[in-house]
Amino acid sequence: MEESQALFANDAVILGLLMIILAVIFKTSSSDHPGLKRFYGVVPMLLLCYFVPSLLTTFNIVDGEHSNLYFVASRYLLPACLVLLTLSVDLREIARLGWKPIAMFLAGTVGVIAGGPVAILITSMFAPDLVGGAGPEAVWRGMTTVAGSWIGGGANQAAMYEIFGPSDQLYSVMITVDVIVAEIWMAFLLIGIGRQKQINKFFRADTSAVDHLRDKMETFSKSITRVPTTADLMIILGIGFGATALAHGLADIIAPFIQANAPGLQKFSLTSGFFWLIVLSTTIGVILSFTKVRAYEGAGASKIGTIFIFVLVATIGMKMDIKAIAQYPGLFVVGAIWMLIHVFVLIAVGYMIKAPYFFLAIGSKANIGGAASAPVLAAAFHPALAPVGVLLAVLGYVLGTYGAWLCGLLMQAIAAG
Repeated sequence: MEESQALFANDAVILGLLMIILAVIFKTSSSDHPGLKRFYGVVPMLLLCYFVPSLLTTFNIVDGEHSNLYFVASRYLLPACLVLLTLSVDLREIARLGWKPIAMFLAGTVGVIAGGPVAILITSMFAPDLVGGAGPEAVWRGMTTVAGSWIGGGANQAAMYEIFGPSDQLYSVMITVDVIVAEIWMAFLLIGIGRQKQINKFFRADTSAVDHLRDKMETFSKSITRVPTTADLMIILGIGFGATALAHGLADIIAPFIQANAPGLQKFSLTSGFFWLIVLSTTIGVILSFTKVRAYEGAGASKIGTIFIFVLVATIGMKMDIKAIAQYPGLFVVGAIWMLIHVFVLIAVGYMIKAPYFFLAIGSKANIGGAASAPVLAAAFHPALAPVGVLLAVLGYVLGTYGAWLCGLLMQAIAAG
């Protein structure tokens, strides 16, 4: 393995730095200091939890590329937090949100599928050499992997890599484009949360269903809230990580079985262990929400789940090296145009159907970010809304390979023309 040039390459040290950063952000964001209140009134706390860890990588303080912390957070903490956040979910109330969340999710998918070829077409007008070419180095091949990630997730991205065969170097660059462009858009979505009343007014949106779900979950949480004992906290951790263990164990059986007996289902991500990990952990949480275990929400189950989410957020931010924008400016321009088309489609559809900003934001992140980002953004609106993000993200995994494959064929046709 290539030796790290970062100041700190030890994951124990890196984890400590990330936890200190999160502690400082949480401390200052809850301060009554007028200056800090004004600052956090403009800059969302969650945005800093992404951005500040990225500076550690950008300035070569930590080794984000070779760190195993993201893998640990996404495979251990993410499924545990999905269980703990869905423990008190009310599926009937989520169903009352109606068809608009799915409509906005599908609008986001269409925006990605159409945005890729249109971005190539636009770029070819002023920089044809950038998006031209053939063979493994053809930019459109690398863009197919971004389409897989932006509609579904990592498994869909890997599937596009196998199908369209970009070079390893191009694939590596496109992963960077994927992460940075997606997180910049995430920043705008988070800033929008503080201005959602104005945005909803522009969309002429009826937010009553979202408000009802949030208020009902808040009321339920307050009605069962108690001071947690050590036993309560240990039981909550046992529930979260026990369910994670069960999900891992079942995923290790189901994914290889489908791969061996029905490999054609790979197009739906059904041969991906990570897909099953997310689906199973969410399902276990929903099943537990119908049992007495639901009462542990009162002892802080969702709060512990939220802590796990923020650790995951910090590890995602650590993977983002902002210097890459200067190294590959042309590809980031293509990625930015692509994202703008996705956003335009979302805004147009949202305006037409009078969708609340929450549906637009979650519809976007369920595509661009998947299970690692959609519940994070939903929880930024309110922790009770996190399961909505999870459920839509699972739909993204199912559609991801088909959508990205179609997008790839369209980009190939545009590039060849």
